[in-house]
Amino acid sequence: MKVLVNTSSILAWFGGSARNAHAMKQRIKMGYNGTFTDNVTKYDELGLEFQIKAAKAQLEGLDLHGKEILDVGAGTGALSFMMLEKGAAKVTCGDISEYMLAQCRKKAAEKGYGEDKIDFQVLDAESLPFKDNTFDMVVTGMTLGLLPDQRQAIKEMARVVRPGGYVAVGAHGPEHYWEPTDTYFRAINKRYVLGYRLEFWPRTEKEVRNMMAQAGLSDIISRREIWRNQFATGGEAFDFFAAISSSWWYAKFPEDKRRDDSQKVREYFNKKKRNQVTDDIVLAYGRKL
Repeated sequence: MKVLVNTSSILAWFGGSARNAHAMKQRIKMGYNGTFTDNVTKYDELGLEFQIKAAKAQLEGLDLHGKEILDVGAGTGALSFMMLEKGAAKVTCGDISEYMLAQCRKKAAEKGYGEDKIDFQVLDAESLPFKDNTFDMVVTGMTLGLLPDQRQAIKEMARVVRPGGYVAVGAHGPEHYWEPTDTYFRAINKRYVLGYRLEFWPRTEKEVRNMMAQAGLSDIISRREIWRNQFATGGEAFDFFAAISSSWWYAKFPEDKRRDDSQKVREYFNKKKRNQVTDDIVLAYGRKL
């Protein structure tokens, strides 16, 4: 009989506290900079269509026309460029990874967007480098689950949005990517990750709404979207997950062990035919009085 472990069980296995949050953020930053593996270089090739799908869901019904918007955790810009296409006056793309912002900058140039429409800022979501009341809207698309102090991040988003403006949060729901997460950490060499706290905090709608209320936002609404994505093989599901996540946990591995372990895990995905990846997205919106 096959036994599947849900995400919360995996998180319990790796410990549940936010100790050493700075080091955890550095591992994520280095992962998305391609320090540990080169998986992130296929982020757009393998994951862009899924990013676009989530961005469309998050922006549905929002009036963006003429607004100055901050995109926290912009990545390669799927959400940012869609907001510009929908009439935003200017978007500031913020991310902890220099590599991801470089890809976003390159795409902006290819699309013909200049400094009057888009700019770029390396930042820590928990300490935004902007004055109070700077933006008409602040959005974050599928970044919240990677932040050690999510409450602080939402407070920062609320701080920099202008009165009357909105904060729009896209968060990892309880089932988000649970199949590849479960599979990966069944197959990975436990020698290097025992006691390691996985940098991944999924949240329920209620939890996200509560954090937004604690940040002083009002008129809060939320909804949840779930998609079951099927890949042709387990290997393809692995390739997608490795690219979109950047495999930052290999920070705990000796450099000469990372490639071999990654290949071993990919073979396990194929052997077990783990070819489904669930997108579970919590979308929440709140207004600053």
